[in-house]
Amino acid sequence: AEQEAGDARHHQPTMGAGVRPGKAGARRMTDARTGGRCLVDQFVANGVERVFCVPGESYLAVLDALYDTPAVGLTVARHEGGAAMMAEAHGKLTGRPGVCFVTRGPGATNAASGVHVAQQDATPLIVLVGQVARRQRDRGAFQDLDISGLYGGMAKWTAEVDDPDRLPELFARAVATATSGRPGPVALALPEDVLTAHTESPDVRAAPMQPPAPA
Repeated sequence: AEQEAGDARHHQPTMGAGVRPGKAGARRMTDARTGGRCLVDQFVANGVERVFCVPGESYLAVLDALYDTPAVGLTVARHEGGAAMMAEAHGKLTGRPGVCFVTRGPGATNAASGVHVAQQDATPLIVLVGQVARRQRDRGAFQDLDISGLYGGMAKWTAEVDDPDRLPELFARAVATATSGRPGPVALALPEDVLTAHTESPDVRAAPMQPPAPA
């Protein structure tokens, strides 16, 4: 259900379809954390147990948080195409979204083959792309790339997180979208300054999806 925003210190994002707040008390609004820490907390809240990646400087805040989170394993690949294929296979085998993290520019283009396989095989896959800082978008910054334009023809849904307060909401929506109806890939672009900024938003879990009934 739609929720109204409070004041600046108690902002609660509007929830899209398929998302719901985490358990009461799991994360209080007063617990400020970086966007990278917040995103990794969403992995835990939504049952993500392993992430596949090629490390990149555009999401160091996430890598720092993963280092401190033993509940989420990290598999490092030598090529983004390999990381995307491993995440796609993980999603295919488990029925839960495989999560792949790549950096911008060539990292995102290298992962496109995995996105295509997930679309063809109806595999739940979430591709997270480290992006240039918000103030550098569309100004010819190094490796700046339109992620929605790149993946739009293959992914079920793409978005760029423009506010750290929306990280829990949009990751939960990514999980819900990847697993609902005909499963498939989704992509989220994550500007570097969103991941280093602080947020007080609570954790959000994707609502459980019912498998489609036989025709």
